[in-house]
Amino acid sequence: MIDIKLIRENPELVKENIKKKFQNEKLKLVDKLKKLDEDWRKIKFQEDKLRAERNKISEEVNKAKKAKDEEKAKKLILEAKKIPPKIENLEEKRKKLETEIEKLQSDIPNIISENVPIGEDASKNVVDEVIGKPRQFDFKPKNHIEISESLGMADFESSARVAGTGFYYIEDKLAILNAALINFARDLMVSKGFRYVETPLMLRGDVMNKVTDLHDQENMIYKIEKEDLYLIGTSEHSLIGRYAGKEIPEKILPLKQTSYSMCFRKEIGSHGIEEKGLFRTHQFNKVEMIVICKPEDSGKFFNELKNISIEIFKKLEIPIRVLRICSGDLGDLKHEQVDIEAYSPIKDDYYEVGSCSNLTDAQARKLKISTRIKGERVIPHTLNNTAIATSRALITILENHQQKDGSIKIPKALWNYTGFKTISKKD
Repeated sequence: MIDIKLIRENPELVKENIKKKFQNEKLKLVDKLKKLDEDWRKIKFQEDKLRAERNKISEEVNKAKKAKDEEKAKKLILEAKKIPPKIENLEEKRKKLETEIEKLQSDIPNIISENVPIGEDASKNVVDEVIGKPRQFDFKPKNHIEISESLGMADFESSARVAGTGFYYIEDKLAILNAALINFARDLMVSKGFRYVETPLMLRGDVMNKVTDLHDQENMIYKIEKEDLYLIGTSEHSLIGRYAGKEIPEKILPLKQTSYSMCFRKEIGSHGIEEKGLFRTHQFNKVEMIVICKPEDSGKFFNELKNISIEIFKKLEIPIRVLRICSGDLGDLKHEQVDIEAYSPIKDDYYEVGSCSNLTDAQARKLKISTRIKGERVIPHTLNNTAIATSRALITILENHQQKDGSIKIPKALWNYTGFKTISKKD
């Protein structure tokens, strides 16, 4: 949600930002919002003036009564009785305007970072860094579906029969590897000073409306029928939603939290759900991280979160690259975003395994989260990042660490969590 002060003081900056995001149809919203804000301020001034007048008359009534001037007191009381209906009328108009203003504020995109490449769509995203060298295979590598089924540790046919596409059964050592990834990422996050939190997997509608945008709700979020509840698409929703409407004491900032949860997504859109496999599913496991911090610190934490993701995949011995998301591909709440992408020997290309975002004050403003710094009310900044989505991590381990005999080497960082160093048909 855009800061109303920017609309008042620097509307041209907001318009220029909209142009950089190739959303020219929203330019008219800036002028509309500016006019509504001016109307709101006029009404608020009149309302405050009437309240002050009412208070002044109340003081004069008390003085008149003390002076036993009943006639003057009666006259003042009659005058005072005319004020509340006027205040009520203005208050109704003000609240209506506030609803319109908040809607427009949410429709206008957050100010993007100077580090964001300018481009209309995903084709203009920029590779920032490549880490690790893709392995040269002396045999034709198999994809994760072939590998997991040949090991007898995945059943996509039964999952399709009992739940539909976008679900899976995994078992034995593959399921243990999945749990190992969760525990490995959790422990690493805790070692980095993040507080581990278990969250609700469902949120009320008023909270979900504030932590997601309309596009996500329509295309990603499952609603529980006949209940005002929604399944979370990521634990970021419940981690951040916890602080909606709250003032966070400055002394506990930064809030650094991590959580493991099952996540649920409809995945409606151009990419769709694949018939089989782990790549894009309706249900998956994820360890997430969030930070709520002072405004001046969010750039530092953005780099910290990004580097944690890089460290995780380096420990998993997976070649990755960091992709900087361009302006046209950047969500409206986001100031800056990078995706972590893992190498696929099957496609000889990279695919997303995590996403790191700095939302500056846009999300916190929408959620009415605040803090006080030196007595002044301030909107803190929020950030989020994927530590690990285990289904994607399983794919990259199976495909990058497969051996000619069909077995899988387990990265050394996971040995203490799995209790084994390889997965093979003999297991």
